[in-house]
Amino acid sequence: MKILAAIFAGFMILSFQFVQTDKNHAYAETLDHVDIYTVQKGDSLFDIGMKYGVSEIDVMKINHKESEKIHPGEKLILPKSVSKEEKELLARLVHAEAKGEPYAGKVAVALVVLNRVEDNRFPDKIKDVIYEERQFQPVDNGAINEPADKSSKKAVMEALALEGKGNDSVYFFNPDETSSTWLRAQTVTEVIGNHRFAK
Repeated sequence: MKILAAIFAGFMILSFQFVQTDKNHAYAETLDHVDIYTVQKGDSLFDIGMKYGVSEIDVMKINHKESEKIHPGEKLILPKSVSKEEKELLARLVHAEAKGEPYAGKVAVALVVLNRVEDNRFPDKIKDVIYEERQFQPVDNGAINEPADKSSKKAVMEALALEGKGNDSVYFFNPDETSSTWLRAQTVTEVIGNHRFAK
């Protein structure tokens, strides 16, 4: 009986070790695909978000941080950012929609698109939001194909860093250029330059 118990115990130990080894291997594989950033002196979560195009809130969540405090030498896992192509497309939309508007207005236009991606009333991808039928005039008139300027590209990176911290605007319009009573009836969240933002 003791021999049988010893054999059973040995089998269980080997099984446990196998399971543990398999889990550790999977975890190591996962870490291979993770970007780690070492905090530098003077860094803030916003600076890191701007540099890598990732949300401050997402950086906090993925690193289980309860505050925005970070320290030099601290290692942070960076969440995945949107693709280079999506950033470029969004910057072209911002350039076309907010040409001549204040920089804050450009950031707000980019945030509208990002907010729509998270809102279940709209498509789930930046490209699909932008190209949704009759949503953005630059898509209809071809202005979306013009190259984005530096200010618009920077505004996109700032919007990505601020994602989730705004006022949930999913619309914007120039009251002097639209006769839509439906748009005018939406709750205005802020006014920047010639644009009203609404949800």
